[in-house]
Order: sequence, then C-alpha cells, then structure tokens
Amino acid sequence: MALSRTGRLVLAALLALPAAAAATPATATPATHAAAHGYGSAHRFGHGARYDGGVWGGYVAQGSGFQSVSGSWTMPAVQCNTANDLFAPWVGIDGYGSQTVEQTGVQADCSSGSPVYSAWYEMYPAPPQYFSDPVDAGDSFTASVVNSGGSSYALQITDNTKGWTETTTQQLDGQNVSAEAVIESPSQSYPSFSRLDFSGVTVNGQVFDGYSPQAIDSGPYTETPLSNGSFAIVPA
Repeated sequence: MALSRTGRLVLAALLALPAAAAATPATATPATHAAAHGYGSAHRFGHGARYDGGVWGGYVAQGSGFQSVSGSWTMPAVQCNTANDLFAPWVGIDGYGSQTVEQTGVQADCSSGSPVYSAWYEMYPAPPQYFSDPVDAGDSFTASVVNSGGSSYALQITDNTKGWTETTTQQLDGQNVSAEAVIESPSQSYPSFSRLDFSGVTVNGQVFDGYSPQAIDSGPYTETPLSNGSFAIVPA
C-alpha cells in the first residue's frame, strides 16, 4: 500500500530513531504494533518506543513457556483530537524482551478525521492484516492467541455483539517469553476515551494474576489494579 505524504513523514521520523538495545527484564522494549491505516494511508512502525508514557499500556507477564493468552474487552467510543490519533486494544504473546509479537485486536483510526473501527491480527515483524467484518464502538470482543505447537499460532477474535468470529493459523518462530493484555498507540497519539474494561484475561489457561504481570502506563492513560483477570484502562 502506498504511503501518504503524512505517512512518509511519520515513517521517516521513526526510522531515524536509534535501534532498540538488547532487551532485559528491566529495560525491555516492545515490538510495536505495525499499525496500518487501511483507509488511504499506511504506517509501518519499528522498535524503540518506550513503555511508560509510550505506546503500550496495561499488563505484561514475563517468563517462558507462554503458550496461550485470551481475554475480553469492550471497544469504547473515541473522540479524535488529531488525524494522527490511533488506538488499539489487543491480547498477544511476545514483544516484551523479544523481537516478535503474535497478537490480535481492534483499532480506532482517526486518519480520516473521524474514528474508523476495525479488527486485525499481526505476526510482527510482518505487517498487520485487517478483517472486513464490521466493528463499532460499544462492541464486546473476545480474543485469543494460542501456540499450537512449534512455530504454529492460532489467532481468533470474536465480536460478541455482532456475532462474527475470525480465526487464522500463522507460522512464526516466536520465543513465547511474555503475554500481554494492553492498549497501544503506534503513533504515540491517543484519541480520547473515558474507559476500556478488560475481563477474563487468562494465560496458559490460568488467571492472569497468577503470573504477576507488570503494570504499564501509556501516555494519558493508566490501569486500575488487576483482579481475577480483570482491569480497566482509564485517563491518568
């Protein structure tokens, strides 16, 4: 997909950032969502973004042997402040201390001036792939990423409100060293929203809390305490 002038400027600025250093648990850097605006422009984002005050917010568990993550959330209505606003809640494996991410979620894209909602999956460093199913503010979603053996990952997302489900199986040599339930703005420009609730988040079939996940603030948003796999993202 051809880059718009704005896309080229953003891309050039981000590519000028220093490459991320080798990650450690204390200084790990996310493999950011290579978000594409599917409505006339495209952005490709690489590594190097910060966590706190940066592009990710929510909870991340670290360790090894992460084979599955699942969770639910309701997509809030957003208010676009600029055409650069971009916001995506998702669940996934890897990305904290690794250079791959296996993830699926939804997004609100403000590049047209008004929020456009869509669902996607991504096997970073490959670009995201978008589903054509309708998505609206207020829709309830359940999503999962499962390492089904070796380099095979099954990704599924369901719009519980509209009744559609998308499932795909993809191949990637993931490291399975982290699991996430997060929000993200690859452009580091969040639209405004009042609250987003994650619920029923599990890792390897167990409640998320059991893995002592790390809380991460992202820009103007923070997270409430995690309790039995549930938490909210609210304005900081």
